[in-house]
Parts: sequence; C-alpha cells; structure tokens
Amino acid sequence: MAEIAASDADVVALLTRQHGDIRNLFDEVERTSGDERRDAFRRLVRLLAVHETAEEEVVRPFTRSNVPGGEQVVEDRLDEEREAKEVLSRLDGMDTDDPKFLTELLALRLDVMAHARAEERYEFIRIRRHADKDRLASMASALKAAEAMAPTHPHPGTESAAKNIALGPLAAVVDRTRDAVRKALGKDG
Repeated sequence: MAEIAASDADVVALLTRQHGDIRNLFDEVERTSGDERRDAFRRLVRLLAVHETAEEEVVRPFTRSNVPGGEQVVEDRLDEEREAKEVLSRLDGMDTDDPKFLTELLALRLDVMAHARAEERYEFIRIRRHADKDRLASMASALKAAEAMAPTHPHPGTESAAKNIALGPLAAVVDRTRDAVRKALGKDG
C-alpha cells in the first residue's frame, strides 16, 4: 500500500497507474456479461471521464507552458481525447447487452490505448524532464482534486482547462445526480 501511495505523489506515476487501471477495466468489461458487464462498464466510463478531465485541467496547461513544443503535444492529445469521448458517449447510451456493444468497445479500447501510449511517450516523458519532484507532487495533488470534482460521463467538446472549469461543475452535478438516480433505481451497481 505504501508503494501505491508513494507513486500517487508523482503525477506521471499516478497517471501511468491509472492507464493500467483503465486497461484492466476494459478486460473486465470484455470478459463479463449481464449485470457484471454493466457495472464494470459504468466504472470504466467514470474513470475515463474523470481521468481525461483532470488531465485537461492540470497536465495540459503545464505541458503547454513548460514543455518545448508543448502546444503541438497538447493539441494532438486533445484531438485524440475528443474522438475517444465521442465514441465513449455513444457507448454510454448503449445497453451493454446490445450485440454491437463489444464491437464499439473494441474500437474505443484501441483509441484509448493509442492515446495512453502517446501520452506516455510524447508528454509524460517531457513533463518529467521539465518538472522537479515538488512540481510533480503538487500536480498529483491538483489532479486528485480535479478528479474529485470532475464529471463522471464524457462531454465531447470540452477538451480544455477553460471549458472544463466553466462547464465542468454543472456537468459534474448533472452526472453525479444521474449516477445516484441510476443506482437508486437499481440500474447501476
């Protein structure tokens, strides 16, 4: 447990660990069915939504301002995120028992994993080069705070810190209310 806590004090280690959690959730959704699949998919949607929002609010501004060539790195990541959010949004409205669900999920998985590899290869390495240990720790704390307040469902078109700050709180309240209603109605785990 101490090892996880220590790694979570570094934004790059935290995000990389979350990428592993995302891969594991994709595996769980693919190998289960019925209520188990629905529950695993809801956890995946939530993790992806809060993860991307927090990256957009904390990581992208740092990259844009502190990494040489950061503007292009950020634009490339935002384009990938927008595409993934559109697919995730479609999937979020589907029944997980729909015959088309797994095909769409596989397309999303390929997009998300390509995006995660690009972040790790083109952004996270550069963040490590341009941020000291204290900055990596403060970004990890900021990321956790952003995740705590982030929407729990995808909102394509809000891929910037400014849009997330302007629209995020309302979207988060709506999403979290929808999640609570689903749970109360027994439609979610």
